[in-house]
Amino acid sequence: MKTNQNKYLILIVFAISIISCDSKRVYDSYVTLSDQSWENSKPILFSFNIKDTTNTKNLFVNIRNTAKYEFSNLYLITEINFPNGKKIVDTLQYQMTDPSGNFLGKGFSHIKENKLFYKENVLFPSTGDYTVSVAYAMRKSGEINGITNLKGITEVGFRIEKN
Repeated sequence: MKTNQNKYLILIVFAISIISCDSKRVYDSYVTLSDQSWENSKPILFSFNIKDTTNTKNLFVNIRNTAKYEFSNLYLITEINFPNGKKIVDTLQYQMTDPSGNFLGKGFSHIKENKLFYKENVLFPSTGDYTVSVAYAMRKSGEINGITNLKGITEVGFRIEKN
């Protein structure tokens, strides 16, 4: 009996160690939004330090949403600020549902996680502290004014991976 318990314990420890290994991760951070709602006046900020300027990296914006998210797509405005003061602003569009209206992303619960490509094969030109800002730019069809409070978003994340 004791041998079977030891085997299960070893198997669990081994499985956890494999799952927890994330050799591609350079940076990975999430901001949890209160009340599962994202205020337009509050862009999400991520700060990180780059030491490697010789290897390319992939950048991702991660979005966790619930069924309260009302749209089939998501428009984001991203801004990356370099240590030397340079900045790059991008407007991005992502599909959040399939044509039938089912949410894309991973997850078995009511929360879906979407790992969205931001930039591919990025070579950071200099070492130092960088900041990425992520805001949304959403409005209802036929309306001029944008949405001030985007419901159904629980967390916004930013991830950098080695190639």
